[in-house]
Amino acid sequence: MPIYAYKCNACGFARDVLQKMSDPVLTECPSCGKPNFDKQLTAAGFQLKGSGWYATDFKGGAAVAPAAAAAAATTAVPDAGATAAPAVKTDTAAPAASACGGGCACHS
Repeated sequence: MPIYAYKCNACGFARDVLQKMSDPVLTECPSCGKPNFDKQLTAAGFQLKGSGWYATDFKGGAAVAPAAAAAAATTAVPDAGATAAPAVKTDTAAPAASACGGGCACHS
């Protein structure tokens, strides 16, 4: 449920109220009883920072996936003077990260 900020225009009394979105807007001030209790516009209470899932999964940009970068590295064209040898695929997978993905503050 969202928390709404209310302020009385008559006496200046202010209160944060936990309400359902379907609940009616409060109009009567609990301090002075006048019908001047208005809902205030407030900013969001959180900010996304760092290199978490939102930055890696939803931010725009042309980031190369780790598997694609590894595949590109193993398919490099050899020198013309070098003898042709069969390509050897190596396992370049990183060790499994913890449940938080390893990009959080506890892993930096």
